[in-house]
Amino acid sequence: MILPIARTALLAGCASIAFPAFAENGDLQQGSSSGAITTTAAQPATEIVVVGSMEDADTIPGSSAVVTETDLERTRPLNVNDALRLVPGVFVREEEGAGMRPNIGIRGLNPVRSTKVLLLEDGIPLGYAPYGDNASYYHPPIQRFTRLEVLKGAGQIRFGPQTIGGVVNYITPEVPDEFIANGTVAGGNRDMLMLDGMVGGRLAGGGVLVHVNHNQTDGFRDNQALRFTDIFVKGGWEFGPDHGLTIKLSRFREDSRVGYSGLRRDEFAADPRGNPFVNDDFQTERLNATIAHRWNLSDDLTLRTSAYYHYFTRDWWRQSSNSGQRPNDSSDPACGGMANLLTACGNEGRLRDYDTYGIESRLAIDHALFGIGGETEIGVRYHEERQRRRQWNGDTPTARRPGTSVNAGVRENNERDATAFAAFIQSRLEFGAFALTPGVRAEFIDFARRNLPIDILVGGRPSGAVTAATSGTSSLDKVLPGIGATWAIGDNLTLYGGVHRGFAPPRVEDIITAAGGSVDLDAELSWNYEIGLRGDIVPGIGFDATAFVMDFQNQIVAQSVAGGVGATLTSAGETLHRGGEFALNASSRAAGWTGGDTDVFARLALTWVADAEYNSTRIATAPCFDGATTGALVATGAGAVPCGVARNVEGNRLPYSPEWLVSGALGVEHKGFTGQVEVVSQSSIFADDVNLIPVTPDGQRGLIEGWTQVNLAASYGPPGGKWEVFTTARNLFDRLYVTDRARGILPGQPFTIQVGLTLRY
Repeated sequence: MILPIARTALLAGCASIAFPAFAENGDLQQGSSSGAITTTAAQPATEIVVVGSMEDADTIPGSSAVVTETDLERTRPLNVNDALRLVPGVFVREEEGAGMRPNIGIRGLNPVRSTKVLLLEDGIPLGYAPYGDNASYYHPPIQRFTRLEVLKGAGQIRFGPQTIGGVVNYITPEVPDEFIANGTVAGGNRDMLMLDGMVGGRLAGGGVLVHVNHNQTDGFRDNQALRFTDIFVKGGWEFGPDHGLTIKLSRFREDSRVGYSGLRRDEFAADPRGNPFVNDDFQTERLNATIAHRWNLSDDLTLRTSAYYHYFTRDWWRQSSNSGQRPNDSSDPACGGMANLLTACGNEGRLRDYDTYGIESRLAIDHALFGIGGETEIGVRYHEERQRRRQWNGDTPTARRPGTSVNAGVRENNERDATAFAAFIQSRLEFGAFALTPGVRAEFIDFARRNLPIDILVGGRPSGAVTAATSGTSSLDKVLPGIGATWAIGDNLTLYGGVHRGFAPPRVEDIITAAGGSVDLDAELSWNYEIGLRGDIVPGIGFDATAFVMDFQNQIVAQSVAGGVGATLTSAGETLHRGGEFALNASSRAAGWTGGDTDVFARLALTWVADAEYNSTRIATAPCFDGATTGALVATGAGAVPCGVARNVEGNRLPYSPEWLVSGALGVEHKGFTGQVEVVSQSSIFADDVNLIPVTPDGQRGLIEGWTQVNLAASYGPPGGKWEVFTTARNLFDRLYVTDRARGILPGQPFTIQVGLTLRY
């Protein structure tokens, strides 16, 4: 461990070195290399942007993508999942039907809870524990944002942690200079209702924007009720030419009846959208405050400083949390299983509270160093997060307090902390048409865990006695290099490539045990390589093609053959990911083929993950089921194997890693009318590391078949008018498909239609 004084010195040293970085702010301009790009408002200079403008994207030494305001208007996404499918390389797995618990994976990484993706809002961490527990149980509504940016290449050095796969940055609207007001009401099937309003204008020498959104739906299953409200306030002030201030406040509240578990094989066959867990309840609240300051020290020197605080609380009461994903009190003879689910079975509450805060400064330098043009960006960040985790097992299906029956009481009670110092330097050195972008990031993390008393069980029931408190600490330091390059080989053609070190720290619960002991776990690391070409095929038709290799090392996996909860962990897992991505955007208007009031447009996002496989020894066992005994052959993607026998699955496909992803659309704009038809398709995926093909009775293993769905979106409003009507249809032909097996079978999106009206002032 580096001593605090040495750590401070290293951070100071980083801040004294100058390497250049690409420009981070700018406008999306009409007529850029992608035909789908249209003009949007410039971002406030106080905000940190991953990609920035499409012109800036040409300077990024790696794969990047921007989902523009125009893309969002044409697609009319119901949630963030719909929007991210526009980006090649990104795999989004549905869960409940409202997009509130996104499962985002990049380049073959498992999407569960978006644990290997860094989510940002205006450059600030969106997750409530990115260092100590990077699991996403919250997401703002898509209506809050005007643009989405995705970065997958060497430019990730500027951000952290969780840079194995990529960075997703959500951009909020700019504070308006003049008064604006608009409101939207939309409704649809499955009890869908969306109310959205925004008002803004000049205030107190600056400007303020207020956005309110309410969404409700029954989601993808019966016996669900998803309800959430988001309030967002943003203010911006300029103090002379050299200082700018942005303040953001938000409150998100969700009160939903949403199940945790899916269905067994027989249950799904009988009623694929059934949900017997009617007493599951999910409540969450998130409060956020961010303040950002811009200081123009000179024409070539700008300092941006952001301070942030998030509070997040989550209570999830559920009847389905043991390893078999059946009633948690299955050991209680009075429960007996599903037949007693609504009468005798208890439930458990997974209760979480998080406080996250930090401050970050970034110094941008525009200069010519020894006659070499370029830019420099230097950043330093201090970040803290505090977790409080409790598990209360109740006696009845509707219990909301610890009980006294079998397996009841306080079963988890601990606090988990992570404190992180980070510094980075990234440069862009220009040599005519060629540019080199070296960079390095340093992460210094301290972990702490305090295990508070829990109930001691005697005869399976709380005895009245409790365990003794324990505590433990650990630390982790990493230096993460990266280098990329771009070469403008033509007026509208850029070759790019790079290599960088990806990084994901272990969770607090992995590196410090329930007894307070320290586990010798390294961070999860990867070497990421890519090469690509982007530009215009002809004016109005832009493309971006990338080939990538991700050598993922030191993955934290169970050391024992059995694995499972409580298994000893080790940094031993290795996976290899190889494939390609292709994006295409075409616009007849940008090409000059049609007039200004008409545009025929098309887009395509294609992902091919040729390899996403275990690249080291990994022991797993194929289950025996449907009357098979140990040794009987069962079908897997690697051929028939004997069930009930531990074996090495090295070379097997990773779970939840589709080989193919396709998202394409064709549409037209004409005199206020916009319409598009979209096709989204995914190849089949395995649900476990054995690559089992037949479905087990509990539904948690077996092949998930590929699927294709057709979506429609249309709108009309007089050009320059004050109103607009729109409609969307998702899964137009109501294709039944499976999206997840991890906790039992979960169905994908059914036919969903929405009709709405927007009024503008």
